[in-house]
Amino acid sequence: MLRAKVLLVGPRQAGKSVLANFVSESIEGIGSYSPTQGVRILEYEKPNLNDNSKGAGCRFELWDCSGDQKFETCWPALMKDSHGVIIIFNPELPSHLKEIEMWYSCFVQQQPLLDSQCLLVAHHKPGSAGDTENLSLAYPLNKLKLIHSNLEEDPEDVRMEFMKYFRSIITLINESREREEMSIIS
Repeated sequence: MLRAKVLLVGPRQAGKSVLANFVSESIEGIGSYSPTQGVRILEYEKPNLNDNSKGAGCRFELWDCSGDQKFETCWPALMKDSHGVIIIFNPELPSHLKEIEMWYSCFVQQQPLLDSQCLLVAHHKPGSAGDTENLSLAYPLNKLKLIHSNLEEDPEDVRMEFMKYFRSIITLINESREREEMSIIS
């Protein structure tokens, strides 16, 4: 079975754990807010995510990383062997809009990841105004795939967008594996 490691990063209280639980269909930690200490790893299996993956499923490791910068010394270890990064932020907080540039720089630019391996998620919390659909993000964030998540109003749309992202990660892993196999053969 294929394995994929995806990091969920972003500012504190952005909703990383809520989205990690939602996507992995986990009920762990539902309820009151409890800051993630360091990292929390959720394993999530998807048997037939990709139509052309020859029937093999994929086991995703969702690394729900703390948004607290006091854990910055751990970040290089968290990034090792990751296949993708999801940057989650609250679009209603101006500080989050500034902070996501730092998260992108640290977790995407400092490791050999393509922009296609990164997903930006503007997470709208329950009861939020939700009128931030027209976010203007600075370069290089404006060239990344951006989705809006609102688990109250459109949970299945959010799930579908995550599945599209996971399919793209599987495709990249398979292409990389095939290139590696071809280089061994030749």
